[in-house]
Amino acid sequence: MTHRTLPSPRTRASWAGGLALAAASVLMLTGCVAGEDATGAPADAAGGASSGSWSTDTLDIDFATYNPLSLIVKDQHFIEDALGDDVTVNWTQSAGSNKANELLRAGAVDVGSTAGSAALLARSNGSPIKTIDIYSQPEWSALVVKGDSPISSVADLKGKTIAATSGTDPYFFLLQALDANDVSVKDVTIQNLQHADGRTALENGSVDAWSGLDPIMAASEAESGTKLLYRNVDFNTYGFLNATESFLTKSPDVAQVVVNAYEKARAWAEKNPDETASILAGVAGIDPAVATSVLERTHFDIDPVPGADQTAVLKKVAPILVESGDVASQGQVDDALDQLFDATYAKAADPS
Repeated sequence: MTHRTLPSPRTRASWAGGLALAAASVLMLTGCVAGEDATGAPADAAGGASSGSWSTDTLDIDFATYNPLSLIVKDQHFIEDALGDDVTVNWTQSAGSNKANELLRAGAVDVGSTAGSAALLARSNGSPIKTIDIYSQPEWSALVVKGDSPISSVADLKGKTIAATSGTDPYFFLLQALDANDVSVKDVTIQNLQHADGRTALENGSVDAWSGLDPIMAASEAESGTKLLYRNVDFNTYGFLNATESFLTKSPDVAQVVVNAYEKARAWAEKNPDETASILAGVAGIDPAVATSVLERTHFDIDPVPGADQTAVLKKVAPILVESGDVASQGQVDDALDQLFDATYAKAADPS
């Protein structure tokens, strides 16, 4: 088993947007300042935003157990408190990055959480999304086998069946792991199963291995005695918060509120680790101790501005998307990577 220590980058230089940006982010988070609402219109007598002060009256957004910050934002009502009664916030759970991409592409959500690889895949295949915030740098994927499995290395997977969810980080983790260990994708059978179904298939012996995703993976370890066959943090892409281009064009004010809420949740998670584990445990239906182990593999103390670090990771994934047939050409991937990031909102956010 290979294990690498996860770096904890603390570079905050890209946050330096000046006092004007900080003031703007506070304005978006609170909805009013100095007697004015977020659009500069007078606030009502109660001090809140006046009717019609926001660009939309609804916000459709996802939450996911693989994105603990989304659970905090939802649980603590950060967005609802900022937007007030003028905007209805509709929450939809994403079962995986592929499902979040489906919701975004269909317009069922305005903002959705995916892995970086999944966001690049979606954009490469024409989904009009932009990454507006980086919510975590997790080690959320690994190759998993049963506790009594004779498989002891990636090389032993030749001729075996492996469960993975196509279009998600565990899927691309699997492809990278095979390549790094000189195993051709043609030497294995990949069974496309949603993450929870992959766990079930592994534990009941329907597949030989599973490319897992936390917190389902951590629960399988704790509850069923499965073991991590192969880990490599460099093969895990970051957690990307994505928005549809139509939403960003129509409602940049509300998009800023969402990113501000995420940055508030980031600070909250670091100050309240036990409560964060409790929230994750409750939504995921796992033991708090398992939730704690998931969070220990998840780093929130990162620069939330999408940029060079994420580009470097995705450049490694890009050729794999083409080789696997998930994207038709390298040109499509290159164009998508050039167009994917919108750093405006994370740069303007107030991390406090």
